[in-house]
Amino acid sequence: MNISGVGIWSAGLRFRDDAETLEAAAELEDLGYTSIWMPDYNGGIFAAAERMLAATGTMVVASGILSVWVYSAEEAAAAYHRLRDAYGDRFLMGIGVSHAPVVETVLENVRYEKPLRVMAAFLDGLDSAATPVSEEARVLAALGPKMLELAGRRAGGAHPYNVTPEHTALARKTLGPTKRLIPEQAVALTTNADEGRQLGREFLHHYLELPNYANNLRRLGFTDDDFADGGSDRLVDAVIAWGDLDKIASRIKEHLDAGADSVCVQVVSDGDRGGMVGLHRQMWRDLAPALTRL
Repeated sequence: MNISGVGIWSAGLRFRDDAETLEAAAELEDLGYTSIWMPDYNGGIFAAAERMLAATGTMVVASGILSVWVYSAEEAAAAYHRLRDAYGDRFLMGIGVSHAPVVETVLENVRYEKPLRVMAAFLDGLDSAATPVSEEARVLAALGPKMLELAGRRAGGAHPYNVTPEHTALARKTLGPTKRLIPEQAVALTTNADEGRQLGREFLHHYLELPNYANNLRRLGFTDDDFADGGSDRLVDAVIAWGDLDKIASRIKEHLDAGADSVCVQVVSDGDRGGMVGLHRQMWRDLAPALTRL
């Protein structure tokens, strides 16, 4: 599996199941995007991935992420091989430990603790499953140094989310030169600073309440002052790439220059709570000439 260029991260493709969603996936491939990344919260990611694989011919489809609290390793391994047998080497298993407030709200009788140990045990399960999943076929949603180190030892690489090019450089150093590094980058296609930052704050509102993301941003030099009032301009501008096509393409190139093998772009737009429900077909079209040539 060779992942390069720019992909699309989209909750709309994950949670919508209609003809337009399949058309949108096929169009992304025609536009030159190389991968589709989709989130998962409480199950169903493999069915959604199969819809995207069936609608496309060459794109990689990835879970961003499959939660270790929702699936057993044996179940995930069996589903992975079912997709591989049907569609070839086009499904990449992105695996993550999610977040305590999410896990303990969505799942009954689950206590979020020792996430690094739980991840290691899940990887052990993939290795020992009746149909094992190779290290190269999985990447970890790694932010901090310990999870990045685990990704370098036990997986094919890392899929960091809500990060900056500075984090990409640190992740590459930790992972080493041969592992995949595919960060997510949120973008807002607007040249109006007030609009871009407002969209960014709406997008970040939920994430800044999750300790994993807040702690990672602190490691990058942000402080409590940056988290106040929805996020400082400095924080929003660092995490959300807003501007014209050239400015957004420049941010993506910063990640690539910092060591990313590919970048998956998540469009943030007005009225959809930061890209979490809609299909952004026109913006994907508008961005394609600038991004797919990188």
